Amino acid sequence: MIAWFQRILELSPLAIRDSNSLDSLYTQAAEATRAGSRGFFFATRHFPLDLARAAHAVYWFCHYTLELGRHAATPEQARADLDRWASMVDSGLRGRLARHPVLDVFLDTVDQRGIPHEYPAGLIEGVGLDLDYARYRSFSQLRGRSQRVGGMVSLMMAHVIGFRGPALDYMADLGLAIELTTLLRDTGAHLERGVIYLPLEEIEAAGYSEAELCERVRNEPFRRLMRVQAVRIAEYFQNAEPGLALLDPRGRFAVRVAYDLYRQTLRYMETSDFDVFRRGAGVPAGLLRVERAWITARSMAGPITRRLWRAMSA
Repeated sequence: MIAWFQRILELSPLAIRDSNSLDSLYTQAAEATRAGSRGFFFATRHFPLDLARAAHAVYWFCHYTLELGRHAATPEQARADLDRWASMVDSGLRGRLARHPVLDVFLDTVDQRGIPHEYPAGLIEGVGLDLDYARYRSFSQLRGRSQRVGGMVSLMMAHVIGFRGPALDYMADLGLAIELTTLLRDTGAHLERGVIYLPLEEIEAAGYSEAELCERVRNEPFRRLMRVQAVRIAEYFQNAEPGLALLDPRGRFAVRVAYDLYRQTLRYMETSDFDVFRRGAGVPAGLLRVERAWITARSMAGPITRRLWRAMSA
């Protein structure tokens, strides 16, 4: 993954634009999605082709933006890279020639799907917060950061799919739930980079300590801290669920699958006694494949059962 990202950084945008059509760039976006998030790619397999292409373009943009802050040699370089990217994105959104593979395909999707320009700008702002803070003192601070990251991704996806009514409010909660689930799952990986996303106030309130966290200590205060996180995330998932019915039917099912997958990830963490210090958080790859198939079948069962019931009652 790192080698792929560095290759994108080094390629000449003009050369890529000359040698690739938008179709091939959408193919690259799909490949980047497959490599970057198996869960998200799995969900988009249930989209119609046009929605899947747009979803992959959004993912590629978001993933590229997030990775800018992680692979620079120094914090100063990371900030310079992100500022340069923010300028390119702003220029592209204003109608200027982008000449960058990730941005070319994303801007096409922005135009096609009517994605508000403040969403990508908000995402970049959220990534910038990660460059400024290796710790978040309160959940309020973490929530603000996560709303700009996961929340913006979810809102962009709502525009990709189509929606009605107050769907965006619910999708913002879903994006927050998924982002917080991911942050919790990847606690160990973040520690390797010297970053802590657990609110320091809540670490202290649980009777735990930052030193114990860095040493990967799993004791009763740690479990108490983890239960606070899990209960809160579950509430965000619960708050978001009514919004699924407000999404366009063509894309609603895939979002349902993603919702179930990430909620199940949270349950796995709970049943693994919050084994979040190693990659996978206790979710075996083989079992995850079976779980995906089961979630898909279960998600399909509701609509199919309702159609059969309507047909029998006619």
